[in-house]
Amino acid sequence: QVQLIESGGGLVQGGGSLRLSCAASGRIFSSYAMGWFRQAPGKEREFVAGISWSGGTTYYADSVKGRFTISRDNAKNTVYLQMNSLKPEDTAVYYCAAVQTTYSNTVVRSPLAYNYWGQGTQVTVSS
Repeated sequence: QVQLIESGGGLVQGGGSLRLSCAASGRIFSSYAMGWFRQAPGKEREFVAGISWSGGTTYYADSVKGRFTISRDNAKNTVYLQMNSLKPEDTAVYYCAAVQTTYSNTVVRSPLAYNYWGQGTQVTVSS
């Protein structure tokens, strides 16, 4: 089992920044690829960013590319999402998720593939 707890959400003005954290406990964190997803009211959950368990490979949704950065610290069992130049359309509940992968450079984009999810943290961007 892997337990995931997100933090760092909140209310921010457009153009501002937030840093989300996802702390993991349980099984060996370093063997899990991690992802950030978000879900706005009335919309499906969508992929935001993913990182391989080595940290060497990342992937971003086009909507956040150049503004968001995903990173991880395996020594601290934590994955981060640095969000800059936030827009009102970034408003959503943000979730982190974990999936065990065989290869160190695998990034997983489909939410269906993830085994473990956090409870989510609300991000609200005002215009």
